[in-house]
Amino acid sequence: MTDRELLELAAKAAGIDWFDEPAAKQGRGLHLKSGRFWDPLTDDGDALRLAVKCNLDIELQEDCVFANGFEVQNYQLFEWCKDDPYAATRRAIVRVAAAIGEQMK
Repeated sequence: MTDRELLELAAKAAGIDWFDEPAAKQGRGLHLKSGRFWDPLTDDGDALRLAVKCNLDIELQEDCVFANGFEVQNYQLFEWCKDDPYAATRRAIVRVAAAIGEQMK
């Protein structure tokens, strides 16, 4: 799944309205109907708001991050931290939110 697809599904899970703009598809992130640019894969604030909106549980370990989405039958995944635990945390949040969005009709 591409980053763009992850973001679209995560936005769906959070009930975020965005619009499809051909130029926006060249880069990452979504243009919101409110006029803001939204990219929880790179923006800590967007990722935190997404985690709260989707009621996610985040657990930091020494070398990885676990994210749990209780809305998807305790769907849990992890991301290896490697050199950037912040990026791993943001990606774990987006991946779980995307799984929630995928489950939605």
